[in-house]
Amino acid sequence: MPQLGESVTEGTIIAWKKAEGDLVELDEPICEIETEKVTAELPSPVAGRLVRILVPQGETVAVGAPLCEIEEAGVPAGRPAADAPASAAAGAPAGEAGAAAGTGAPSRRRFYSPAVQRLAELHGIDLSQVQGTGLGGRVTRKDVEAFAARQAQGAKAAPTAAPAPPVAAAGAGPAPGGPLTGVRRTIAENLERSSREIPQAWTMVEVEMTALLARRDALQQRIAGRKVTALPLFIAAVCSALREHPVLNARFEQGELRVSRELNIGVAVATDWGLVVPVIKDAASLSIEGLAARLDDLVTRARERRLSVGDVEGGTFTVNNTGAFGSIASKPLVNPPQVAIVTLERIVRRPVVTGEDAIAVRPVANVCLSFDHRVMDGLDAGRFLATLKARIEAGTFG
Repeated sequence: MPQLGESVTEGTIIAWKKAEGDLVELDEPICEIETEKVTAELPSPVAGRLVRILVPQGETVAVGAPLCEIEEAGVPAGRPAADAPASAAAGAPAGEAGAAAGTGAPSRRRFYSPAVQRLAELHGIDLSQVQGTGLGGRVTRKDVEAFAARQAQGAKAAPTAAPAPPVAAAGAGPAPGGPLTGVRRTIAENLERSSREIPQAWTMVEVEMTALLARRDALQQRIAGRKVTALPLFIAAVCSALREHPVLNARFEQGELRVSRELNIGVAVATDWGLVVPVIKDAASLSIEGLAARLDDLVTRARERRLSVGDVEGGTFTVNNTGAFGSIASKPLVNPPQVAIVTLERIVRRPVVTGEDAIAVRPVANVCLSFDHRVMDGLDAGRFLATLKARIEAGTFG
């Protein structure tokens, strides 16, 4: 299993694109992998013949575990599977593949990935009681979920209910509606962690969007053939406000607040297969046209499942476009270890009181902010929103 990202610890084989005995070319996709962050095709590291699949479809294994054996073209056949060269163990990092192949079962039996540990902690499960069904007896998330399901049904189980044997795990069956996909499970864990670990406060301001929509219309005229939304202008205004209030552009990790000099804006994108948050790197360096183009590219690739790990890593602040669904107010959850998230709600026309105490109809939208109350107070959040509101209403996005 390749290291698909600095914080990725395991991956799931979604599908094998080659069967045992098939010839494979160098860099030809041999399987599709789903990690906590992205779905990616794994290219073959060598040309040859796929001799043996070690990890079946649907199985989750730790980074570094060998996935298959490929008999490299020109290398004599007949070598025992366990002695296959490290370079032929697709996806295994150099120097680790040999140790990971087959003979390392006893040492891996006590290995628990961070995701498994978090899940066990969530359900109050002693992992030493869980029978692992992964490679070399490793405990997977499915094992923990099955164990938790058996615990939940413990009252109905036989009086002799000691730790259930592995066979019972298969009989426990999926939860109503079926098991969660890897992406959905990761979303669930992240949001549960956010809700459990972060004391979040929420605030909202109403913003007049007349100037923003005028800039959007002007931009639309310059960019032919592609629809321009209000979101890139909103992101530009967010970047401008974050420069004045850098405490919101930070990560809170291991008890330390690390304010980032770069403005890497994550943008929540809803897809048919789950919520993903691709990141616009160094967003403050881009023009509004550049932001629109980068946003269009990321959203398109997110919906086509073509994002790379680099596309979803390194975010320092998140923007959510909840208004695209018609929402006029929402309370987003902070994406840990970030410390704040803002939403743009639906732009609607409302009667507003103007400076001359007259009533006029204007386009307005609510802008909602959730923040980590451990690292900032309402004063910081309020000042940020006030700056953001002023930028948008004045039409100064840079």
